[in-house]
Order: sequence, then structure tokens, then C-alpha cells
Amino acid sequence: MNLLIIKFFNLLLSGLMAGTLFGIWIGYNPKHLSAETYVEQLQSSINALNTLMPILGLITIILTLTAAFMQKQNQAVFLTLLISASLLIAGGLITKFGNQPINTIVMTWDKHHVPDNWMLLRDKWWYLHTIRMLTTVISFCLIIASNIKRI
Repeated sequence: MNLLIIKFFNLLLSGLMAGTLFGIWIGYNPKHLSAETYVEQLQSSINALNTLMPILGLITIILTLTAAFMQKQNQAVFLTLLISASLLIAGGLITKFGNQPINTIVMTWDKHHVPDNWMLLRDKWWYLHTIRMLTTVISFCLIIASNIKRI
């Protein structure tokens, strides 16, 4: 029963994480935005997600590792979930050391007076976001696979 609950919440939270990051990737590509619109959009997203997503990520990593160790007798499931947790950790590290430092800088900007290098930071943030989105979506796929089929 405990494993079933862990697996349920692991699927739910990893799906929420992957869905949020995928939704940002699909719907918020900043390439054609003006500096003013970009700053306004990113600052709004930072305010909404900067606390929630790291907490959600940490809980998802813990659930994934817990599910892995609860199923360590099944080597394939165990290894699949360890790989999944590793991908989630990689995404978290990209966020912590890549995206969040840029977020901190962007939060100091006035949308009417954006620094000349704003496009460089925008492009770096987007590149890092794409990588963390991919690691999270792949992790989610592995979590699904470990739950729907005996691998």
C-alpha cells in the first residue's frame, strides 16, 4: 500500500514538473519579444514559480529515490528510477547554477531600461531551460515506464 501511494505521488508530481517546464518551452519562447515584454514576462514567471518549482523538484527527487529503493529487488525498475532521479537532479542543478542566477539579474531590471546584453542573457536562459525541460520530460517518461510495465 505504501509503495502504491509513493508511486501515485511520484507520477503526479513528476508530471506536474514536466508539464510546467514543457508548457513554458512551448508557449513562452522569448526570441521575438521586445525587451520590455521579455522582462515583464520573465519577472512574472519568476515571481510565480521561483519558490514552488524547486520545492516540487526536491519532493519529486525524494519520491523517485524512495520508489527506487522500495523496488530494489527489481533491478530494471531500480536502475530506471535511479536514472530518472539523476536526470531530475541534473535539471535542478541547471536551474540552481544556470537559470536562477540569471533570474536574480533579471529581477533587478526596469522594463523601460534594459541593459544592452539582455539578449545574451535571454538566450542563455532559454538554452538552459531547454536542457532542463528535456531532462525532466525524459525523467517523467522513465517514471511512467517503471510504473506501467515490468521492465
